[in-house]
Amino acid sequence: MKFASPSAKACSRSRTALWRNLRYERRVHLIALLPSSMRCSAALRRLAYRGDWARKRACAAARGKTRKGRMLTIATWNVNSIRMRLPRLTEWLAEAAPDVVLLQEIKVTDDAFPREPIEDLGYNLAIHGQKTYNGVAILSKSPIEDVTTGLPGGDSDDHARYIEAFTGGVRVASIYVPNGNPWPSDKFDYKLAWMERLYDHATALLKLDEAFVLGGDYNVCPTDDDVYDPQGWANDALCRPESRGRFRALLNLGLTDAFRALHPEPHAYSYWDYTGGAWQKDFGLRIDHLLLSPLATDRLESAGIDRKPRGRDKPSDHTPVVCRLADEPPGPRLATLST
Repeated sequence: MKFASPSAKACSRSRTALWRNLRYERRVHLIALLPSSMRCSAALRRLAYRGDWARKRACAAARGKTRKGRMLTIATWNVNSIRMRLPRLTEWLAEAAPDVVLLQEIKVTDDAFPREPIEDLGYNLAIHGQKTYNGVAILSKSPIEDVTTGLPGGDSDDHARYIEAFTGGVRVASIYVPNGNPWPSDKFDYKLAWMERLYDHATALLKLDEAFVLGGDYNVCPTDDDVYDPQGWANDALCRPESRGRFRALLNLGLTDAFRALHPEPHAYSYWDYTGGAWQKDFGLRIDHLLLSPLATDRLESAGIDRKPRGRDKPSDHTPVVCRLADEPPGPRLATLST
């Protein structure tokens, strides 16, 4: 009796599923085992279930050689007041020229947003603003479509903390998770409930089987490696086990922390307080994250934290976190390769 061998597509799906089911901590451990020359590309996901072809393509990506030579650059940045930070934002947009930017804490209503200086740089805008507090926005060099404001599941929640749209071939969301301090308090309970709603929505997005990026200020240090003084911050809402547990739940759905996937080394930060010389002493936190769906992760080529804006005059206390996606998914999986 003959047994049919599984198709190449089925093998590919099986290997991909195995990788996606690995817990976050195991993924980080696997990255740490890679030589440093491989970490600068999207080698982890590829080497985990692809063969020599993946290694060659990863090395080519590290040298800047991709199939079509074009990348989609997506950044997230909590600007801490768009009015105060407009010179820093336009300066950085002109220098870095990202394709998509996810902003948080714009702190203005939609009609008060300073559109013209940003539109003059070639960006389309989608805004979900709020006077004085919160506020999120999406800037894109491509048309912005299918815009949704407000995180589903919170009909009575009027905080402007979530905006989602389709642009540049991917779905993106700009997210401003509640801070949650002090702990314990109603504010902390609100934070956990908000993150549970985000988990439910991410679960729904994954069913669409499309590339998406959930970027923003998550107000969570995922591990002690993401805070300069773990003991001193242990009971802060940003480092509480409950907050970290909600963040890990998102990763265990199959989302990938773009920066951490390619940079396992500790103590890289995206936020420094204005007080106590935190910037000068590098007393920072990593609380701004780009979480990628599996299809977006397959296209991940690089990720990083751009510290330059934080060191300039009148800066935000956050700095941009950036990832670059290949313009198309990578090629055939291991199952389709000849041995």
